[in-house]
Amino acid sequence: MGDLSWRFDERERKYINEVLDSGFASGTSGNMNSRIERAFAERFGMRYAVTFNSGTTTLHAALVALGVGYGDEVIIPALTVISCMYAVLYCNAVPVFADVDKDTFLIDPADVRKKITSRTKAIMPVHLYGQVCNMTEIMNIAREFNLKVLEDSAQCFLGTHRGKIGGTTADVGSWSFENSKHLTCGDGGIIATNDEALATRIRKLSSIGFRNASALSGKVRIDKNLFQDPAYKRHDMFGFMYRLSEVAAALALAQLEKLDWFVEKREKMAGLYLDVISGYEWLKPQSVPAGDRNSYFTFGLRFLRQDIKWTDFRKKHVENGGDGIYAAWALTYQEDCIDDVKKLLRSIGLGGRMVTDKGICPNAELIQPQLMQFTTNQKNDEEMGDQARSLSKTIDHFS
Repeated sequence: MGDLSWRFDERERKYINEVLDSGFASGTSGNMNSRIERAFAERFGMRYAVTFNSGTTTLHAALVALGVGYGDEVIIPALTVISCMYAVLYCNAVPVFADVDKDTFLIDPADVRKKITSRTKAIMPVHLYGQVCNMTEIMNIAREFNLKVLEDSAQCFLGTHRGKIGGTTADVGSWSFENSKHLTCGDGGIIATNDEALATRIRKLSSIGFRNASALSGKVRIDKNLFQDPAYKRHDMFGFMYRLSEVAAALALAQLEKLDWFVEKREKMAGLYLDVISGYEWLKPQSVPAGDRNSYFTFGLRFLRQDIKWTDFRKKHVENGGDGIYAAWALTYQEDCIDDVKKLLRSIGLGGRMVTDKGICPNAELIQPQLMQFTTNQKNDEEMGDQARSLSKTIDHFS
């Protein structure tokens, strides 16, 4: 990608200046976090939202708040960013890997059901590439087995399943503000929930257990008479330091005001890609169920030619002016860090609990080396046209 500064305008600068003019207040006493939280909750139709310093710490705190602890199992898709596995491990819990659907690339509810045991505490569906998982089936399973559900919507802003925005169906939803996402403040994240008690617990977990933290506000320095009283006890529960800075919150607030525009641009780019690959059966795009909305964090497809190397196709694409093609992550249980993870689990008495054998998720193992992701965050119609033409020329070269 070229220069991405087009994503920012006078709104970001205005809100950042407000923070600076206020004396650079911290997240415990400033108001930018409160403003982005209220605006985000309203935009997504939720009662509560809590900002975080990353889309990984959101997952960790949400799992803790949902009661995930030592020895519990959390079902996650095999095809996802490693942060999902790490968040489970941070809880001293055990990740269990579910297979994905070969067409949607998303967690397969049927395999989720197969992976449930007496130790299962929660399910973490991941709305990959901008598309929402089959939350209807996942929630049916969760209700049947009395499980908690945490939606990872890091790559999915305003994508829908049966009219419901991703991240708003389960007990809690999580989004990332990392620099490649639909809206960004460099790094950061946010959770949303309709459960006041859960929101309060998540808030306290995010801010070292401050007594005054609540579902609606992280402002804890409300009464100086309390904070300047040596008898006052500030912390009434254990917590982490996961707060988002006021400057980052200011950026995120400005970005949120442009969210529809950001998403629509990505959808438009994806539409151009779909036109280009139409009729080429060896380029199979992520399947979008009828009536659902894919917000296209990236445009994902399976590359099915056996006579052409994945890397050769990418090389030609770049030669033709393409941004390049991103590969899918290695499957979580096949990463080189797994030896360290197993050592960690052995050290806390959970050795042998995490299953990583080859073949446990055959669909994911099949499609992972085939997956190609094309960029969708182009500046304008000219850049979009350039990328569509680059892909078209590359396809023509190999046809």
